Amino acid sequence: MNDFRQQLAEDLVFAPGVWDGLTARLAEQAGFRALCASGFAISASLGLPDAELYSMSENLDAVRRIRGASRLPVVADIDTGYGNAVNAARTARMFADAGVSAVFMEDQMAPKRCPICVTDAPDLLPMGEAAGKIRAVRDEVGDQLVLIGRTDGIGDDAIRRAVAYVEAGAEMIMPISRGFPDAESWARLRRECGVPLMCSQTAWTWVAEQFTPEVMREIGIGLALLPTQILLAATTAMQDSLRALAAGTQPSQVSADYMEHREFLEVIGFDEVISRQEKYMPATLQED
Repeated sequence: MNDFRQQLAEDLVFAPGVWDGLTARLAEQAGFRALCASGFAISASLGLPDAELYSMSENLDAVRRIRGASRLPVVADIDTGYGNAVNAARTARMFADAGVSAVFMEDQMAPKRCPICVTDAPDLLPMGEAAGKIRAVRDEVGDQLVLIGRTDGIGDDAIRRAVAYVEAGAEMIMPISRGFPDAESWARLRRECGVPLMCSQTAWTWVAEQFTPEVMREIGIGLALLPTQILLAATTAMQDSLRALAAGTQPSQVSADYMEHREFLEVIGFDEVISRQEKYMPATLQED
């Protein structure tokens, strides 16, 4: 059985958006029980906006780095599945083989358009075609992955789509906040589709401000992503440091308020490596 599925059955799960091994390690050390391989953050780490400009392979490479640094369950963003139903099934298989525990796939036409980055509504696939992609993924991976169907639809259309996606094999539904603008509309979606919801508590959105854990549990949200909080925090800190250095501030002053070098070595596990070397490597090899 997928252990992450059991975790979801027990209580609301929070998953911060990570994009590489360091952020995955930091999230685990902070005490989170799951991670989100955030497409927004992975795209940003490549210096690109979240407009499906990177390839499936680049996304998969990032997920493998995340998995290599942490054993926590990973919820992966597979965008539109990178093609039709057959492509989506192959994508899901490769992500499952990489060790992820869940994937979410949207019903936009490719290339996708991030709803928090544009003002107009994106073009959606016909409902039957979108449901067919979910069915193809489910048939390919069986119970190996928790399959989350995302819809960028609005109102009643989104509810019809959610019901169809559940019938096709989705275990959770992810609406966008634009389509369901208050807690009651989310609760209605939960009643209509019959499965738990996943929400994206993207920084600076009303969902992040108003959806407390108590509210989310009450309306049937089982999984809450935190996709951009640490990305924005890291970017702010890096910008501040780089601007100060470029302006001629002494490096010692720039780093004065940051963790010390020794602390960072502990964070990334340097002592663990030394301990393993001492355990498994003969002293003569260590000297070499």
